[in-house]
Amino acid sequence: MVSPVFTGLEPWPLFGIELTVKDLVLSPLRESDIASLVSIYPDDAEHDPGEPLWSHMDLEANRQRLLTQGYWKNWGSWSPDSWCLTFRVMRSGVVVGVQSLEAGGFPTLRTVDSGSWLSRDARGRGIGTMMRTAVLALAFDHLGAQWAISASRADNVAALAVSRRLGYIDNGVSRVLSPTGPCELRHLRLDRADWLNSKNGDGVGVHVPEECTPYFGVEIG
Repeated sequence: MVSPVFTGLEPWPLFGIELTVKDLVLSPLRESDIASLVSIYPDDAEHDPGEPLWSHMDLEANRQRLLTQGYWKNWGSWSPDSWCLTFRVMRSGVVVGVQSLEAGGFPTLRTVDSGSWLSRDARGRGIGTMMRTAVLALAFDHLGAQWAISASRADNVAALAVSRRLGYIDNGVSRVLSPTGPCELRHLRLDRADWLNSKNGDGVGVHVPEECTPYFGVEIG
């Protein structure tokens, strides 16, 4: 039997992805990052309204559980057709939040979604815009995405402002049932042509090991 040969990377090459923009560094979340993220997890960060809350836990414990389970769920369910890449965001060596990029049916639909949260101490400095810019550069400039969508609660002014600052346009409103009752979501959309015309990706450094190609099901540029 011939032993597998690895080319200097771990067996999970996605850990080798790195995005840089100004003084931010985004790297895929590892299990060892969870404790530090829980310690800065803000109480107003949105969680998936479709995820059930356990009745024997208070809201804070449920949110920490969902954050932790989300880590294992995202890596464990990864396929080229459906994936969620979650980044730890560091500013000047300090962890400040999380930024995700996700897709379903990506090789065919070429559409990505995103989500993020920032510690309270890191807000108001343009970091949210920079970290979204970083994952959009990965999506549009390297993975061949054609569209990016986003959905935020109607009262999440900061998230909606980031989307509009980066050129997203309104794409409708929906209502979903959350554990705390009906929730109104505002949807936005950004297409490839508008992204390229904006030049917003020019200041982003993107490193994606070539071994990642089969994990996305597309050629990586």
